[in-house]
Amino acid sequence: MIVVAEDHEDILFVLRRALERAGHEVVTTTDGEEALEAVRKHLPDIVVTDVDMPKMTGLDLCRAIRADEGLRHIPVVLASGSMLPGDARAAEAGASATLLKPFLPAQLLACVASLLPPRPA
Repeated sequence: MIVVAEDHEDILFVLRRALERAGHEVVTTTDGEEALEAVRKHLPDIVVTDVDMPKMTGLDLCRAIRADEGLRHIPVVLASGSMLPGDARAAEAGASATLLKPFLPAQLLACVASLLPPRPA
């Protein structure tokens, strides 16, 4: 399962559709606080989050996940249109990977696949 946090509905739709077509179960949220609640409730395999969101940024969401003993193992992908390659904020927050917007669905799927454990055959 993947929790996706994105406050732009059109981008959220594309993310959800690409991930579901690849066979993933997806829970969508539209702000960081809602995403943190979903992570605590569902204990997903991975989190994909926008950086600039209301209530709690993706960076703060990542920090909150890393600060929680029961959640810190969950990979977090930051998807951002405002960060530049090599932006230190992603590493400082403990992000597992960063996708710079705009990105292709294939890039998202490759990133997610690289962070997930192999599926049983």
